[in-house]
Amino acid sequence: MNLDLSPYHALVCGGSQGIGKAIAVELASLGAQITVVARTEAKLKQVVQELPRVRQPHYYLVADFQQPNELQQKVQEHIQQYGIVHILVNNTGGPKPGPIAEANMQQFQEAFQQHLICNQILAQAVIPGMKQAGYGRIINIISVSVKEPIQGLGVSNTIRAAVASWAKTLAGELASFEITVNNVLPGYTDTERLQFLLEGRAKASGKTLDQIADDLQASIPTRRFADPKETAAAVAFLASPSAAYITGINLPVDGGKTACL
Repeated sequence: MNLDLSPYHALVCGGSQGIGKAIAVELASLGAQITVVARTEAKLKQVVQELPRVRQPHYYLVADFQQPNELQQKVQEHIQQYGIVHILVNNTGGPKPGPIAEANMQQFQEAFQQHLICNQILAQAVIPGMKQAGYGRIINIISVSVKEPIQGLGVSNTIRAAVASWAKTLAGELASFEITVNNVLPGYTDTERLQFLLEGRAKASGKTLDQIADDLQASIPTRRFADPKETAAAVAFLASPSAAYITGINLPVDGGKTACL
C-alpha cells in the first residue's frame, strides 16, 4: 500500500488544534509538506514547530474564515509563493448549537459563508495546480449529521448537508483529472468543541458533565469518544495514492454509532 506523501504539499484548515492539528501531524509523518491555516498566529507557529520534519519546511497561514475575500487573496498569494497544493483539508469549527426553530438568519449566513463559501474559495484556488500535477485530494471534515441529524445542532445539520452535496457534485466534475473529493464524518471526538457541547447539554439538562458524557458514550458501540488521531488516520488514507479510486464518499469515523448504511 502506497501511503507516501513526500511529493505533496497539504493545506490543512483549522490546523491549530483538535482534529485539524492531528491531521497535520499525521500527513507530515507520512512525508507531506504542510501549511496549517487558522486565525491565531501563536498557535500556528507552535504547531509548525511540532510537526514531524520528514520534509522541510512547513508553513502556516493566518486567515479568518469570517473574511472570505481576505482568505481568497491570502491563499492565492501563498500558492504563488510556495507552490502547488496537492491535498486540501477543509476543516472549520461548527456553528453555534441550538434548535433550528430558534436560529436567526445571521447564524445561517455566517455558517454558510464559513463552511461552504470558504470551501469553494479554497477549492478554486488549488484545483488548477492539482490538474497541472495530475494529483489532487480534497477532503472535507464534516459530521455524521450528514447521515443522521444531531439533536440541538440545527444550523450545523443544515450547513453540513449542503457541504456534503457540494462535495459530491465536485467529485464528479474532477474525477477525470485524478482529483478525488471525499468527506470524513467524525462522530463524538475528544476535542474542545465536544467539551463545549457537553457543557451546554449539562447546563440545559441539570445533569453533571460526567453524566452527560457517560450517556453519550453509552450510545456508541465502542463505548468511548474518538481520539482526533483516529480521524486523522482516515484522512491520511484518503489523501494517499492508494485511495486514487475512492471519490464522492461520506466516511463516518464514529465508533459504529451511525445506524444507517
